[in-house]
Amino acid sequence: MENVKINPTIYTSRPKEKRIPKEERTYDLLDKLGINFARIDHEAIATVDGCIEIEQLLEIEICKNLFLRNSKGDQYYLLMLPGNKQLVTKDIAKQIGSTRLSFGTPEKLEEYLDLTPGSVSVLGLMNDCENRVQLLIDRELTTHEYIGCHPCINTSSLKISMDDILNKLLPAINHTPIFVDIT
Repeated sequence: MENVKINPTIYTSRPKEKRIPKEERTYDLLDKLGINFARIDHEAIATVDGCIEIEQLLEIEICKNLFLRNSKGDQYYLLMLPGNKQLVTKDIAKQIGSTRLSFGTPEKLEEYLDLTPGSVSVLGLMNDCENRVQLLIDRELTTHEYIGCHPCINTSSLKISMDDILNKLLPAINHTPIFVDIT
């Protein structure tokens, strides 16, 4: 388990200090769409295991977000699932009618979503204007009132309502999810 420094202050607005451009764009989009959020700042966190204290402070379950590709490398996916679930890629591949799935490269993650490993988030889809990445959501997440995700950088975590993700964010960025069942 990661041991990271976390500022326990919960903010309900964008940072007052200047942040990197992709994080600034995230807050611009959330403001434009009227999406409320709670935010905690912390040292870089690379895994879901490092988010336990954040989950407790924000009273949420952090989403696991995985950047995947098919075996040909001609189709990419962003899979959102509860942080406590383990992925069996062959089960997901079968559900979506895909060839074998594996992790996408850091280079494609940067090229398609302007993200780096450890900061993968549904919010990165705002950078996918050409719709090269298909969003997959584990159906269980739709039963959660809130989810936790990074604002395109893994030094902050946000609490956002799942309803706002599904009904405000995704339509605004032209991404329609495919719902899957991960057991």
